[in-house]
Amino acid sequence: MEQTWRWFGPDDPVTLDQVRQAGATGIVTALHHRQDGTVWPDEEVRQRQAEIEAAGLVWSVVESIPVPDAIKLGGSRAAPAIAIFADSLRAVARAGIRTVCYNFMPVVDWTRTDLMWRLPSSGYALRFDAIDYAAYDAFILRRKGAEAGHRPEVLARARERAAAMSESEQAALEKTIIAGLPGVAGEINDRARFERRLALYDGLDAAELRANHITFLRAVIPVAEEAGVRLAVHPDDPPFFLFGLPRVVSTRDDLRTLIDMVASPANGLTFCTGSLGSRPDNDVPALAAELAPHIHFAHLRNVTIEPDGSFYEAEHLDGGTDMVAVIATLLAEEARRGEELPMRPDHGHLLADDIGKRTNPGYSLVGRLKGLAELRGVTRALERLGNPRPAVAG
Repeated sequence: MEQTWRWFGPDDPVTLDQVRQAGATGIVTALHHRQDGTVWPDEEVRQRQAEIEAAGLVWSVVESIPVPDAIKLGGSRAAPAIAIFADSLRAVARAGIRTVCYNFMPVVDWTRTDLMWRLPSSGYALRFDAIDYAAYDAFILRRKGAEAGHRPEVLARARERAAAMSESEQAALEKTIIAGLPGVAGEINDRARFERRLALYDGLDAAELRANHITFLRAVIPVAEEAGVRLAVHPDDPPFFLFGLPRVVSTRDDLRTLIDMVASPANGLTFCTGSLGSRPDNDVPALAAELAPHIHFAHLRNVTIEPDGSFYEAEHLDGGTDMVAVIATLLAEEARRGEELPMRPDHGHLLADDIGKRTNPGYSLVGRLKGLAELRGVTRALERLGNPRPAVAG
């Protein structure tokens, strides 16, 4: 597989030289200063590409061209926003970049409640704590109808936890949840703006959001086909409703519907093992085996789920997903196609001398370097053994 690395541009604390030292050859990035719903200009795409190539690397995957609220909400404002997305798609295609990752999560993108959760190893992981999330949703934000969206036993613990928090602790939790994480378009900086965006989605259900997603795909997939680009939708993270908002890229049926409703080689998946693995009814190796022909990009990470629905980022080869089985499937798919699939290590732990430095949460150097080395080792071992593809349940 092509070993790639997410890089957040010139302001990223991880330099391109360090990416090369980690052993990656491809860069996954975007025009992070162009997340405002305007078209990506050719000259800015070429400039970013030139920076990457000057460091001896290639821009392999765009992650992500923003999909604004107007598209997710549908209606009269959707068509102009879709046209902007399509023009940006053409711009990256003219630069020779052939894989574009995007997501369709409304209001909140990938979401965590703790960015510095202490591990037994003394490193730090990202964590989604179901109790903290319910405490914020129901008792700090006090969203109308929030209590109905949480299990009674979770809600009871959340009530106690919220009551025990100081104002500064509540503010820190709010910032972690809604202020935006690395790579998130349209960051929300305060509660008032967050509530205004939530209100835009009042009454929008999963069927309507899915219909709007399919409308979007039917408009942009012909553009992608003509330009020679493959779109790869990223699963919801976490893969369940948040703040009463529907999420429709969370399950096997969700993924199958999107693929089947707009059947095209240009309409595919970013197979994120961590996002899909955060939901206990997703059999991630089985999903990889079923959906392999539609996978255009892979995010390889692992999570450990707890009984109350909380989860944290585990070691890349531990957690709830059999990563060896997933990699074996992806290698078999590469052999079938006769071309490499780009993959990247995702959400590394905060380790060693990265602790205390300025880092992007989940995207420090040492933890991802460790993860990439482990994934590379699995890949090399499977290739040496002739990639004996393990049996997958289901």
